[in-house]
Amino acid sequence: MKLAEALTARADLQRRIEQLRDRITANARYQEGEEPAEDAAALLVEAEAALGQLRDLIRRINATNARLDLGDGTMTDALARRDVLRLQHSLLADAAAAASGAHQVGLRQMRSELRQIAALPVAPLRSAADDIAQELRELDNRIQQANWTHDLEG
Repeated sequence: MKLAEALTARADLQRRIEQLRDRITANARYQEGEEPAEDAAALLVEAEAALGQLRDLIRRINATNARLDLGDGTMTDALARRDVLRLQHSLLADAAAAASGAHQVGLRQMRSELRQIAALPVAPLRSAADDIAQELRELDNRIQQANWTHDLEG
């Protein structure tokens, strides 16, 4: 199984567990004289089995990521870098939007009203955000390529 397939299987298991949670809570109590639509105890057993599969799959994904060398570090290093780049891009883009007044409600109507002045340079912030976005795209492409070319360990 390729790493990308394992990631898809992990997402499917996570969705399945959430669906089971919803079904369990919907059937955990029922009115006297009525029958629940589903057996909550059986659903709970099914959820426990899915959780065990998820635990094993996550362990294997993490072990693979820790050993997978991308040339400039492991997959784990690349994933951490990607997470930080996403936060950095969001921070810069939000700062630029705020400084430009993009979300400002109500504009100055008369010359006697106080002007709003940007405390941050908008153009350099947007340029830096664009550079980070490009770096993020390139890193994400490398991660995706590795996901589809490397097998899941253990």
